Amino acid sequence: MTRCAGSAGQSRDSSGDLWVFAYGSLMWRPGFPFAEVARARVTGYSRRFCVASVHHRGSAERPGLVLGLDRGGVCEGLVYRVPAAQARATLAYLREREQVNGVYREVRVEAEIEGRSHAPVLAVAYLVERAHPSYVGRLPLACQARLITGARGLSGVNLDYLVNTLRHMRELGIRERELERLLGVIGGVFGRCRSAPCRCASAGPASARAEALCRAKRCRAEGARLVRRMKPGDRRRFSYRRHLSDADV
Repeated sequence: MTRCAGSAGQSRDSSGDLWVFAYGSLMWRPGFPFAEVARARVTGYSRRFCVASVHHRGSAERPGLVLGLDRGGVCEGLVYRVPAAQARATLAYLREREQVNGVYREVRVEAEIEGRSHAPVLAVAYLVERAHPSYVGRLPLACQARLITGARGLSGVNLDYLVNTLRHMRELGIRERELERLLGVIGGVFGRCRSAPCRCASAGPASARAEALCRAKRCRAEGARLVRRMKPGDRRRFSYRRHLSDADV
């Protein structure tokens, strides 16, 4: 299994540059400056829709689903090299973006860069925390489709998240059969939907098809039962990750 450790600060190389592994929205919307980007592979973990989203791509009343890097398999994505001068600011940005409720663990993983024979780089990655209330495990594709089709959050329509990820993977030549099958199932759901007003909160721009599907799919709270409410103890247990110290960076 890929080497994994807790402190992201040690993911700098000898030059002081920081490496960041991207497997979801960071591939197509990194949001931080970088000096280099390359296709890379991490062994021992795979990309799955296993995290209920009640912020970026859903709400507490109508949760959506986002990707997590979970145990087992292989994940192909991108690795970014961030110059040393921007490393601290980049980590702060990533923690603010990824650690809204502490559902991810910030770790270092060995990322093998495509086309390079030298040793893997140690890159910051965000693994899903299985003990977190928002972790839903490996749901059947039909259930994933129902959750994704009617959800939207602060960052937009949930379906856009899936479509953008698949489109970018396709541009990179990365095939992931399960995600492709999921989009196929959602196409079937779209065909069965009846028109109904969408009560989702307004968000950023969405593709016309994703917006239409969000309107067509009834925004029932059918996904809310999958998400355990965070208790005060959970917040203390997980939310500290958003404010990790940069002393070791």
